Amino acid sequence: MSAEASGSSGGPVVTVTGFAPHSTIRAGEEKAGRNLTSSKYVKLNVGGTLHYTTVQTLSKEDSLLRSMCDGRLEVTIDSEGWVVLDRSGRHFSLMLNFLRDGAVPLPENSRELEEVLKEAQYYRLQGLVQHCLTTVQKRRDICRGCHIPMITSAKEEQRIIATCRKPVVKLQNNRGNNKYSYTSNSDDNLLKNIELFDKLGLRFNGRVLFIKDVLGDEICCWSFYGEGRKIAEVCCTSIVYATEKKQTKVEFPEARIFEETLNILIYENGRGSGSGGMALLESGSVSSPGVSQSDEDGAGAGCGDRRVRRIHVRRHIMHDERGHGQQTVYKD
Repeated sequence: MSAEASGSSGGPVVTVTGFAPHSTIRAGEEKAGRNLTSSKYVKLNVGGTLHYTTVQTLSKEDSLLRSMCDGRLEVTIDSEGWVVLDRSGRHFSLMLNFLRDGAVPLPENSRELEEVLKEAQYYRLQGLVQHCLTTVQKRRDICRGCHIPMITSAKEEQRIIATCRKPVVKLQNNRGNNKYSYTSNSDDNLLKNIELFDKLGLRFNGRVLFIKDVLGDEICCWSFYGEGRKIAEVCCTSIVYATEKKQTKVEFPEARIFEETLNILIYENGRGSGSGGMALLESGSVSSPGVSQSDEDGAGAGCGDRRVRRIHVRRHIMHDERGHGQQTVYKD
């Protein structure tokens, strides 16, 4: 595509090639009614944003852009050979990349995503329209699916767990009943546990019901339920006896918590029913460094040898420079 200038008594004339053979328009004027049937490359001025692409790219979908190229839609070409589109050019490069690649990352910001959707609808890019609508629906589902039930009583919690068809992960965190001071990093670890709970809620959205309980006595404790009964428990709280004072210690066994969340997925859609699911859970897993595992009999008649796996950080004794012991004792 090229433009050549020549003088005349009527002022400079610009010869535009590539849009229509030997078509001429006077400098400073705009010419409507042209098409791009004879073009290979196209210069686009979209709301002041300039783009350079090919007719092949613009014609990949049956859209308004293809209509411009094959003559079904008249276009406006300015004196410099730019096809003028009276639209915002903010997201037009995203439109072109979608036509080139067939897929494109969409903005994380909801407002920007709506803007892309509006532009895709205007240009009648149905593939991109559907991509935007699907993404919007997925994000809405995540927001709905990650709703955490507000527990007001122990009976309500038991009812939710007993009637839920999904596996359940519960985080109990409550500092109100603690009468001891906390160790230096306990607050940080408590926050890390809460953040991990939120991350797991997003990751396993729709597959696991997550409950946050602030009514119990435990400061930080994870419980995992399948088919209405507790399968495993990870307690992150201990009492540290240091010289003459007692302190509360909160741990963050991230690997163990994530492992138990994966284990609980065998109860998804009732797949944990029968001996197969229990055999998988009770076959014995390797304990992570720094933790110990003990089994206690499960409650309820007819449970047979089903047990709740309770995991605590391993009991340890440390000594300071004067030989005084610091003994960690766990609440069962």
